[in-house]
Amino acid sequence: MNDMEDLVSQMNTRDWQPSKGRTALLLIDLEEYFRDLIDPVLNNLLGVIETARSRRIPLVFTRHRHLEGKDPGVLGKWWNDLIWEDTPEAQLLPELNVTPDEVVVEKDRYSAFHHTDLENFLKKWAIRDVVIGGVMTNLCCETTAREAFVRDYRVFFLADGTSTVSRDLHLSTLANLAYGFATLMTCAGFGRSLRNW
Repeated sequence: MNDMEDLVSQMNTRDWQPSKGRTALLLIDLEEYFRDLIDPVLNNLLGVIETARSRRIPLVFTRHRHLEGKDPGVLGKWWNDLIWEDTPEAQLLPELNVTPDEVVVEKDRYSAFHHTDLENFLKKWAIRDVVIGGVMTNLCCETTAREAFVRDYRVFFLADGTSTVSRDLHLSTLANLAYGFATLMTCAGFGRSLRNW
C-alpha cells in the first residue's frame, strides 16, 4: 500500500464503493490557468479518465471562467486575478481529449452546481454517485463535494487526483470530507473498484 492509499484508509469513515451504472466522474477546472497545480496529478487523472471512458461512465468537465460585463460577485472581490472567457488560460488542457459527447459545464463560482446545468445532467443519467477530481482541492473540488452531498449524492473524492497550493490545505480538506461528506479514494483504488462491476 502506498502512502496515499494508507492515508485514505486511515481517514475514511465509510467503506462505500461507487455503483455500477449510477456513477459519474466530475473533473473540476482542468484548464491552462491551473496547469502548475494539475501537473503533479495529471497522469493519475488521465488514467482515471481512460478507465471511465472504457467503462462508459459519464464524464463531466467543468471550466471556470468569467464573462466581461458580468458581476463576478464576492469571488471577484476576494481574488484580484480572475480567469476570463476567451483567454488561453480558460481553455481545458488538450491532454484531456474531451469528446463531443462529454459534457463541459461552464461555471463562475466555486461550486459546479451554482447556476449551472450539472444537476440536470446527473438526473438525466440517473446518477447516484459522483467521483470528484481536479483543482483546487480546498476550493472548487471541496465546495462541489459538499454541495453534491447536501443534494443527496454519494461523493467519492480522489485524494491523489486533486491538488491545491499546499499539502496542509490538501490534507485538511481530505480530513474534513472524510469525516462528514465523502469517501476518499486513490485513482488506482477507483480503478480497482470498477473491476468488480
